[in-house]
Amino acid sequence: MKKIFIAMLMTAFCFAANAETQQDKMKTCNADAGKKELKGDERKAFMKDCLSAKPAPALTSQQDKMKTCNADAGKKELKGDERKAFMKTCLSAKQEQPAVSQQDKMKTCNADAGKKALKGDERKAFMKTCLSSK
Repeated sequence: MKKIFIAMLMTAFCFAANAETQQDKMKTCNADAGKKELKGDERKAFMKDCLSAKPAPALTSQQDKMKTCNADAGKKELKGDERKAFMKTCLSAKQEQPAVSQQDKMKTCNADAGKKALKGDERKAFMKTCLSSK
C-alpha cells in the first residue's frame, strides 16, 4: 500500500512540475499574441504553434564563438574585407586569444624596423616576415 501511495505522489509531483512549465509557456504565448494583436483563428493558430514549440537548443561551442566574434567585430566597427579577415582568424582560433588587426601588426612591425634602422630591400624583407608571423 505504501508503494502505491509513493508512486501516486511521485506521479502527482511530475504532473505539477510539468503544469508549472506549461503555465509559464501559456503566459509567454499569451503575451506574444497580445503584442501582435491577434484575434480569432489567427490567435488560435499562433497559440497552438507557440504552445507546441520545443525550447531552443543550447548553443554549440561554434555558435558561441560566432556570437562572440560578431560582437567583437561590431565593437571594433570592422567592415568589408577587414571584417572578413577578423572573423576568419577569430573563428579559426584554437584558443581564446584576441585577434590582432592588420593595422596593429603594421604599427608593431614599423616600430621594430625603425628601431633596427632598416632601409630598402632589408626593410621590405623584414616587414614581409614580420607581418606574416604575427
